[in-house]
Amino acid sequence: MSSESTITPEARLEERGLAIPEVAAPVAAYIPAVRTGQYIYTSGQLPVQNGQPIHTGKVGAEVSLEDAQAAARQCTLNALAAIRAITGGLSAIKGIVKVTGFVASAPDFTAQPQVINGASELLGEVFGDAGIHARSAVGVAVLPLDVPVEIEMIVEV
Repeated sequence: MSSESTITPEARLEERGLAIPEVAAPVAAYIPAVRTGQYIYTSGQLPVQNGQPIHTGKVGAEVSLEDAQAAARQCTLNALAAIRAITGGLSAIKGIVKVTGFVASAPDFTAQPQVINGASELLGEVFGDAGIHARSAVGVAVLPLDVPVEIEMIVEV
Protein backbone atom coordinates (compact mmCIF):
# COMPACT_ATOMS: atom_id res chain seq x y z
CA MET A 1 0.00 0.00 0.00
CA SER A 2 1.26 3.50 -0.83
CA SER A 3 2.23 5.81 1.98
CA GLU A 4 0.23 9.00 2.49
CA SER A 5 3.16 11.08 1.21
CA THR A 6 3.54 9.23 -2.10
CA ILE A 7 -0.08 8.74 -3.18
CA THR A 8 -1.05 11.27 -5.85
CA PRO A 9 -4.05 13.58 -5.62
CA GLU A 10 -5.46 11.83 -8.70
CA ALA A 11 -5.21 8.48 -6.85
CA ARG A 12 -6.97 9.96 -3.81
CA LEU A 13 -9.77 11.11 -6.09
CA GLU A 14 -9.97 7.67 -7.69
CA GLU A 15 -10.24 6.07 -4.22
CA ARG A 16 -13.38 8.21 -3.75
CA GLY A 17 -14.83 7.19 -7.11
CA LEU A 18 -14.02 10.60 -8.60
CA ALA A 19 -11.93 11.69 -11.57
CA ILE A 20 -10.75 14.95 -13.04
CA PRO A 21 -12.97 15.78 -16.03
CA GLU A 22 -11.96 17.47 -19.24
CA VAL A 23 -11.56 21.23 -18.82
CA ALA A 24 -15.02 22.84 -18.93
CA ALA A 25 -15.52 25.14 -21.89
CA PRO A 26 -15.85 28.81 -20.89
CA VAL A 27 -19.37 30.25 -21.18
CA ALA A 28 -18.07 33.75 -22.07
CA ALA A 29 -14.85 35.58 -23.02
CA TYR A 30 -12.25 34.24 -20.58
CA ILE A 31 -9.83 31.34 -20.05
CA PRO A 32 -10.35 28.62 -17.41
CA ALA A 33 -7.15 29.41 -15.47
CA VAL A 34 -4.03 31.54 -15.63
CA ARG A 35 -0.62 31.14 -14.01
CA THR A 36 1.36 34.07 -12.68
CA GLY A 37 4.60 33.23 -10.90
CA GLN A 38 3.98 30.47 -8.39
CA TYR A 39 0.19 30.89 -8.36
CA ILE A 40 -2.64 29.67 -10.54
CA TYR A 41 -5.95 31.52 -10.47
CA THR A 42 -9.00 29.76 -11.83
CA SER A 43 -11.95 31.46 -13.38
CA GLY A 44 -15.26 30.73 -11.72
CA GLN A 45 -16.09 27.09 -12.39
CA LEU A 46 -19.67 25.88 -12.70
CA PRO A 47 -21.10 22.47 -11.71
CA VAL A 48 -21.21 21.06 -15.22
CA GLN A 49 -20.59 17.54 -16.46
CA ASN A 50 -20.42 16.79 -20.17
CA GLY A 51 -21.33 20.40 -20.90
CA GLN A 52 -24.55 20.37 -18.84
CA PRO A 53 -25.32 21.69 -15.33
CA ILE A 54 -25.78 18.87 -12.80
CA HIS A 55 -28.32 21.03 -10.91
CA THR A 56 -30.12 24.31 -11.57
CA GLY A 57 -32.08 26.68 -9.36
CA LYS A 58 -31.67 28.40 -6.01
CA VAL A 59 -30.32 26.67 -2.93
CA GLY A 60 -33.02 26.58 -0.29
CA ALA A 61 -35.75 26.52 -2.94
CA GLU A 62 -35.30 24.16 -5.92
CA VAL A 63 -31.91 22.80 -4.78
CA SER A 64 -31.28 21.01 -1.47
CA LEU A 65 -28.24 21.61 0.71
CA GLU A 66 -26.93 18.12 -0.18
CA ASP A 67 -27.34 18.71 -3.93
CA ALA A 68 -25.65 22.11 -3.56
CA GLN A 69 -22.70 20.46 -1.78
CA ALA A 70 -22.45 17.97 -4.65
CA ALA A 71 -22.50 20.91 -7.07
CA ALA A 72 -19.65 22.54 -5.10
CA ARG A 73 -17.65 19.30 -5.41
CA GLN A 74 -18.24 19.25 -9.18
CA CYS A 75 -17.13 22.88 -9.43
CA THR A 76 -13.98 21.94 -7.54
CA LEU A 77 -13.25 19.03 -9.87
CA ASN A 78 -13.67 21.41 -12.81
CA ALA A 79 -11.30 23.92 -11.17
CA LEU A 80 -8.76 21.15 -10.62
CA ALA A 81 -9.10 20.22 -14.31
CA ALA A 82 -8.26 23.79 -15.29
CA ILE A 83 -5.25 23.74 -12.96
CA ARG A 84 -4.06 20.36 -14.23
CA ALA A 85 -4.24 21.65 -17.81
CA ILE A 86 -1.55 24.17 -16.82
CA THR A 87 0.59 22.00 -14.53
CA GLY A 88 0.27 18.59 -16.18
CA GLY A 89 -0.67 16.97 -12.86
CA LEU A 90 -2.19 17.79 -9.50
CA SER A 91 0.99 16.79 -7.64
CA ALA A 92 2.41 20.15 -8.74
CA ILE A 93 0.05 21.87 -6.26
CA LYS A 94 1.96 22.88 -3.13
CA GLY A 95 -1.13 24.32 -1.46
CA ILE A 96 -4.66 25.54 -1.91
CA VAL A 97 -4.47 29.23 -1.02
CA LYS A 98 -8.03 30.53 -1.38
CA VAL A 99 -11.44 29.23 -2.37
CA THR A 100 -14.27 31.61 -3.18
CA GLY A 101 -17.72 30.12 -3.45
CA PHE A 102 -20.84 31.80 -4.77
CA VAL A 103 -24.20 30.30 -3.87
CA ALA A 104 -27.39 31.23 -5.73
CA SER A 105 -29.63 31.44 -2.69
CA ALA A 106 -33.31 31.63 -1.90
CA PRO A 107 -33.98 34.89 0.00
CA ASP A 108 -34.08 33.18 3.43
CA PHE A 109 -31.21 30.71 2.84
CA THR A 110 -28.21 31.42 5.11
CA ALA A 111 -26.17 28.20 5.01
CA GLN A 112 -23.74 29.29 2.26
CA PRO A 113 -20.72 28.13 4.33
CA GLN A 114 -22.17 24.61 4.57
CA VAL A 115 -22.65 24.53 0.78
CA ILE A 116 -19.02 25.50 0.14
CA ASN A 117 -17.92 22.84 2.64
CA GLY A 118 -18.57 20.47 -0.27
CA ALA A 119 -15.52 22.01 -1.95
CA SER A 120 -13.39 22.53 1.15
CA GLU A 121 -13.85 19.01 2.49
CA LEU A 122 -12.98 17.48 -0.89
CA LEU A 123 -9.79 19.57 -1.08
CA GLY A 124 -8.83 18.44 2.42
CA GLU A 125 -9.41 14.78 1.52
CA VAL A 126 -7.38 15.04 -1.67
CA PHE A 127 -4.51 17.31 -0.57
CA GLY A 128 -4.33 16.76 3.21
CA ASP A 129 -2.70 19.70 5.00
CA ALA A 130 -1.93 21.34 1.64
CA GLY A 131 -5.70 21.49 1.07
CA ILE A 132 -6.35 23.78 4.06
CA HIS A 133 -7.22 27.21 2.69
CA ALA A 134 -8.69 30.65 3.25
CA ARG A 135 -12.27 30.89 2.00
CA SER A 136 -15.28 33.06 1.28
CA ALA A 137 -18.85 31.79 0.86
CA VAL A 138 -21.11 34.41 -0.71
CA GLY A 139 -24.85 34.31 -1.34
CA VAL A 140 -25.94 35.77 -4.68
CA ALA A 141 -29.23 36.22 -6.52
CA VAL A 142 -28.38 34.25 -9.66
CA LEU A 143 -25.43 32.56 -11.38
CA PRO A 144 -24.70 31.75 -15.05
CA LEU A 145 -26.87 28.99 -16.57
CA ASP A 146 -29.04 29.18 -13.41
CA VAL A 147 -26.56 26.92 -11.56
CA PRO A 148 -26.67 26.91 -7.75
CA VAL A 149 -22.91 27.19 -7.10
CA GLU A 150 -19.76 28.66 -8.64
CA ILE A 151 -16.23 28.12 -7.29
CA GLU A 152 -12.95 29.89 -8.00
CA MET A 153 -9.59 28.98 -6.55
CA ILE A 154 -6.06 30.24 -6.08
CA VAL A 155 -3.37 27.57 -5.71
CA GLU A 156 0.37 27.69 -5.15
CA VAL A 157 2.53 25.54 -7.42
